[in-house]
Amino acid sequence: MQECRIVGKLRLEDMKTTNPVAVGDEVMVGPDEEGRGLIREVLPRRNCVIRQSPRRKRDMHLLAANVDQALLISTIIEPNLKQGFIDRFLLMTEPYNIPTIIAFNKADIYDEGILDIFGGLKALYESIGYKVMLVSAENGLGIAELRELLHGKTTLISGQSGVGKSTLVNAVEPGLELRTGDLSDYSGKGQHTTTFAEMFPLESGGHIIDTPGIKMLAFNNLTPLDVAHNFREIFEKSAECRFGGQCLHKNEPKCAVKEAVESGEISSLRYLNYITILDDVENQNSWEIHEM
Repeated sequence: MQECRIVGKLRLEDMKTTNPVAVGDEVMVGPDEEGRGLIREVLPRRNCVIRQSPRRKRDMHLLAANVDQALLISTIIEPNLKQGFIDRFLLMTEPYNIPTIIAFNKADIYDEGILDIFGGLKALYESIGYKVMLVSAENGLGIAELRELLHGKTTLISGQSGVGKSTLVNAVEPGLELRTGDLSDYSGKGQHTTTFAEMFPLESGGHIIDTPGIKMLAFNNLTPLDVAHNFREIFEKSAECRFGGQCLHKNEPKCAVKEAVESGEISSLRYLNYITILDDVENQNSWEIHEM
């Protein structure tokens, strides 16, 4: 493996991303004048996972490129479930048709009531086409199945701080020995144990891309219609709306999506998260236009 730097023009052509090269990119490399590696070109990407930069709000940050699937690790307690974060994460992968697995970790501490909540979440997300799992890095539940799902593929692994991402990855691939962190007793929040994305090979074949714990996700790269078109069940139902693919499902008349929410056909929680994200995007776009 050779350490490389980036040719200057890549930075100029980077538009509004904070990093012109991401983990998973295929690049053309040549020697510089001192014989070190120089990345001269980034080859076309099959896909990418991109998020709003947490530090530079008008820029985007590439998390990874050329992935086969994504694995989102979540919990229902310790830390408490944030369903809105799940829906925001899916809004990162859905535009690029990246299959996403949702794994609820720490099953060893779930009582019957928490397991009932898991059952509802599993039914909800599997009804719209996402794979949902119950796993535990502590007692091994679901580890063999998860290992098989990762076999031979490049998988982006992500989750909020404190959900046990590194511990779970170590259970799947013990030889990696990723650094783990404890949950803060005071705040109930996790401590960051990964500071940048890294790719690791799997013994059984394939790779994982381990990403830093994410606290929040925003979308300055999306339009309101992008949001509407990338909530699967909402987009599918929009064909029946009076305004079809142009309907935002807020206040429009004869909106089939709103009717489906009222009848229970579409989850009211998913719809509420959709409206929250839509408002965020609309307000952000309005602010940017005003600033210009």
